[in-house]
Amino acid sequence: PPERVGYLAGLMKGIGVQRVDVADTIGVGTPRKVQAALEATLEHYGIDEVSGHFHDTYGQALSNTLAALEMGVWNYQSSVAGLGGCPYAKGATGNVATEDVVYLLHGMDIETGIDLDALVDAGAYISEHLGRPSGSRVARALLAKRNA
Repeated sequence: PPERVGYLAGLMKGIGVQRVDVADTIGVGTPRKVQAALEATLEHYGIDEVSGHFHDTYGQALSNTLAALEMGVWNYQSSVAGLGGCPYAKGATGNVATEDVVYLLHGMDIETGIDLDALVDAGAYISEHLGRPSGSRVARALLAKRNA
């Protein structure tokens, strides 16, 4: 609950923690829940001290990223090809795919300095090396378009 998030954020600020993540490490969050957690966190931290960390287990990571972006959060943790998981939650997927976040940001005219095509290539390489499909919808779409 947001009250608990705010309480913990206050404790962390009180012991000198300078930056915090609003994190959904098991991927069950929704945009409203993310925004409520952010509001509680921002009672103790400035926007430049907060980052987002959203897993995609229920397909909400990109929506949660956008919800946080709408509140001013500009720092995110993501993973190429959506790699990762959570040791505490069986079946949880990795962080939001970096390719998907970059595509979203570029579509909003937010410059990232990231070459999306090169990023897609990197994700394809690591996914092939690991023998698993990319967790990025953007990468899958762009690769299919290239191969058409």
